[in-house]
Amino acid sequence: MSYIEVQHLRKEFLDVTPLKDVNARVERGEVISIIGPSGTGKSTFLRCLNRLETPTSGHILIDGVDMCDPKTNLPAMRRKIGMVFQGFNLFGHMLVVENVMYGPTRLLGMGKQEAYDEAMQLLGQVGLKDKALSFPHELSGGQKQRVAIARSLAMHPEVILFDEPTSALDPAMVSEVLSVMKDLAAEGYTMIVVTHEMSFARNVSDRVFFMNKGEVWEAGPPEQIFEDPQRPETYGFVFSARSWKWELAYPNNDHPSMEGSLMEFFMRQLVGRRLADACQHVVEELAVECLPSVARQAGASGTIAKFTLYVPESGQKAVLEVDCHNLLENGADPDDLRFERDQLSVAIIDGYSTRVSPKGDAAAGDSAVICYEIG
Repeated sequence: MSYIEVQHLRKEFLDVTPLKDVNARVERGEVISIIGPSGTGKSTFLRCLNRLETPTSGHILIDGVDMCDPKTNLPAMRRKIGMVFQGFNLFGHMLVVENVMYGPTRLLGMGKQEAYDEAMQLLGQVGLKDKALSFPHELSGGQKQRVAIARSLAMHPEVILFDEPTSALDPAMVSEVLSVMKDLAAEGYTMIVVTHEMSFARNVSDRVFFMNKGEVWEAGPPEQIFEDPQRPETYGFVFSARSWKWELAYPNNDHPSMEGSLMEFFMRQLVGRRLADACQHVVEELAVECLPSVARQAGASGTIAKFTLYVPESGQKAVLEVDCHNLLENGADPDDLRFERDQLSVAIIDGYSTRVSPKGDAAAGDSAVICYEIG
């Protein structure tokens, strides 16, 4: 029997059924990442595992004990299951070290000195020993989440559940939390992680679950899920997760928001500096100089182009597709999309990318779609 076995798990609320028929297994010491579209039951699944939510039907066996059996001692079982929430859930009136000590002293009956010594050791493990006497409001988001991880470890859990632990963080703080999680994985903790961080799922997980419509649609090693998915829905999600999209408007495009969105995408996908700089140069030249010039000549306004930037798992090159259907429908000449009048722009774009034939409609002669290989 696997360490965790989930059999036909179903969860119904009054107006929605987030879990329809979930079946899964987790071995002791495995790191499982759960990915999938928003609203497909991933967080509800985690909350059912430690019985923060009561399943409608099905079974959850942890080390042979059925969490859905009314006779099960839930408080005792929950002590084996650590939980790290996306919202930190720290006690604001307590010092950082007191937050970490709270569970061991209240629930495990540990003496204050022993709990303090262990809390300081755990805070050192997550790099926050110097913040022990701070209050949560004095910490950054990444630091708060690391305290939450230390607090979970203080209960000596057998398995740790992470519910989108980086989703509430600024991109600059994501890496510090993921670094701690990678260390825990290396130490052999059993971890189940709901995440949108594809790089973590790809590089740290033993297996990845793709959830959709309240079920686990595909489960396998990262190489299968990210390189050879067996279902088209999995492929579509992975492609979308590694893509940046932007609708370019003229004359009122929000360039600061566009640049911020692009940089956030690079940081979350751990795109290297060289490739990120090249992509940024091409996107900015098209968005600031080339396409607005064509729109101005044609008298076009509103959405003039749709950008899709895709970075494959290798991270060596990127593909930028620019859909200019709206621009042509507003009177622009297809020949103008070669931007040959602006030799400086052409030189900049050619310096970082190669214009290639797009797939799909463009391959059949659709001049409204431009495609660049960058890197």
